[in-house]
Amino acid sequence: MEILGFFNLDMVLRLLVAALLGGAIGLERELRDKAAGFRTHFLVALGSALFMIVSAYGFQETLITESHRLDVSRVAAQVVTGVGFLGAGLIIFQKNTLRGLTTAACVWVTAAIGLACGGGLYGLAIVSTLFVLMGLEAFNFFLRRMRELENAPEREDEKDD
Repeated sequence: MEILGFFNLDMVLRLLVAALLGGAIGLERELRDKAAGFRTHFLVALGSALFMIVSAYGFQETLITESHRLDVSRVAAQVVTGVGFLGAGLIIFQKNTLRGLTTAACVWVTAAIGLACGGGLYGLAIVSTLFVLMGLEAFNFFLRRMRELENAPEREDEKDD
């Protein structure tokens, strides 16, 4: 549905869903005090969706004959490459410790979710977002539980002498 000849509600919905799903992942990262939080994930998902929409619909007027065909996957592939570069900047190797790998992976999957929204694949994008959030929370739960067990005081009857 177009309004004013340029405002397509379906495309706006794609952007909105991408921004909301990316924001949900970013909110989780924000609550964990990670470098890439709500704004970063929100923008990556929104930008990816916009790139996909522009790739799929932005050049239709340039087609003059039926022998020309647009390949929308080319822009999607470039988003993957570009976000990979962004993610590489988030990874820090310092004192034999690797930091930022999960954050980089979150930014990468957020871009994929944005591309899915831009392509109109809402169900896939929503399920992927839920999987990401479940994975992040499950990992955090198990990590916290392991630390608790590791730091628990040893009981007298469990000591090995």
